[in-house]
Amino acid sequence: MASALGHQQIVQDRPRGVALAFGWRRLSLGLGLSILFGAANSLPSSAPPIHVTMGHALVVGLTAVLAFGLFEQWPVRLRLPRWVLQVVGVMIAIPLGVLLAHSISMAIDIHSAHSDPQMTGLMVLMVEGLLVGPWVAVGAMLQQRDIFARDQALAFELERSELERKALDARLRLLQAQVKPHFLFNTLANVQALVNAGSPQASQVLSNLIAYLRAAVPRMHSVTTTLAEELELARAYLELMQMRMPDRLQFALRVDPGASKILCPPMTLLTLVENAVHHGIDPSEEGGRIDVDVWLRDERCLVRVIDTGVGLKATGNGLGTGLSTLRERMQLAFGGDSQLSLTEIEPQGVCAELSFPARTA
Repeated sequence: MASALGHQQIVQDRPRGVALAFGWRRLSLGLGLSILFGAANSLPSSAPPIHVTMGHALVVGLTAVLAFGLFEQWPVRLRLPRWVLQVVGVMIAIPLGVLLAHSISMAIDIHSAHSDPQMTGLMVLMVEGLLVGPWVAVGAMLQQRDIFARDQALAFELERSELERKALDARLRLLQAQVKPHFLFNTLANVQALVNAGSPQASQVLSNLIAYLRAAVPRMHSVTTTLAEELELARAYLELMQMRMPDRLQFALRVDPGASKILCPPMTLLTLVENAVHHGIDPSEEGGRIDVDVWLRDERCLVRVIDTGVGLKATGNGLGTGLSTLRERMQLAFGGDSQLSLTEIEPQGVCAELSFPARTA
């Protein structure tokens, strides 16, 4: 829809009527040629004064420009090519312009208007116009066709870019839709395990989960969010998981103050944290620690999530559904200018590092 509106706006912005007939390009060309012929026709010793020849040439030139512009738009439907009508219109307009110039001269000074020098000068001007005018009209139409072709190419390029943007938005929303059930099902599975174990904390954890989801789910529908909101969700999630396994999970969040307003796709940081809990801490009998660090460097935002869980060897070297989806979402959101990597740390654990351009709202 936006592309259609953009194309319609280009069409609507094109001048019409007299504004098109006297466009600055063709008006400049017509005035320039009129001044040139008017000055040249005043050079012979028997010619009228330069102001007379210049005035005659300007009247004839403006009449030809007007005819060229009007026949470009009228009539709307033709059985013959429009360029034929424009060329014929210019050829007809030149004698009419000469007649108009003579009438103006008569209104100013009837005796001088009928003098031989002025009559001869008008005849010479008409012959010059009939010889040169049609070729100038053809050249103007060729240039106009090139300009129209460039405008059409620009309109098509804008439409193509808009379609590509819509396709990327649709793909990004599809990936976000995949993230939502992945996250929610994992979280609900954790709560179910707590309930099945008969833990007295089940009710409190479920209440915290409901409060958390009320804040988290609406943000999943957004195209972008800020790292400050992401950190709030990550902290809430880690606190929720800490209530489920208080003796097996410790965490810390360290954030550069300047990174709070950085934009990123929703669930970016939460996906990294949830992956560390699900694939690192949860499978480990001893549990572990999760450290989240966010800072800025050279106009880029760097995110690092380190867990001391079971490591890559125990879970496999693949990124998994959550991280694979996150990588594709980041690529779409930043045009390929993002990196996500996993490395194993000693003695055990995984370091997930994410880098992307630091953009603010």
